[in-house]
Amino acid sequence: MKKSLLFIFFIILTITLQAQKDTINISPAFPKKDISRNDVNIKVSIYPVPVRENSFTIKTDRDVSFVKITNIIGQDVYRVQYRNPQQLNRIVLENPKRGMYLVTIIFSDGLRVVKKIMVEEAE
Repeated sequence: MKKSLLFIFFIILTITLQAQKDTINISPAFPKKDISRNDVNIKVSIYPVPVRENSFTIKTDRDVSFVKITNIIGQDVYRVQYRNPQQLNRIVLENPKRGMYLVTIIFSDGLRVVKKIMVEEAE
């Protein structure tokens, strides 16, 4: 009786250790593709910074198809999609409040760039 219980305990222990070993040694079949910022040279200029007159300009070397501006807590304050992608875009905000904003620019080839701007009260 002791031998059979010991044998069953040994089998259960072996199965448990094998199951744990399988879960630990699982690795992805495909390596992750790492795209560094240096691989893609995108020139984006936003001016004037800080924004004071409720408008600013985005100048790029690629065609821009979408621009979204969010405040620092993630609320969208401006969003536009261009049917004819452009390299020079004038953005006019309606009554922006003072603070930091994130400008998300999506190019016609699908690449995305996020820049920070500071909006201050007009003098």
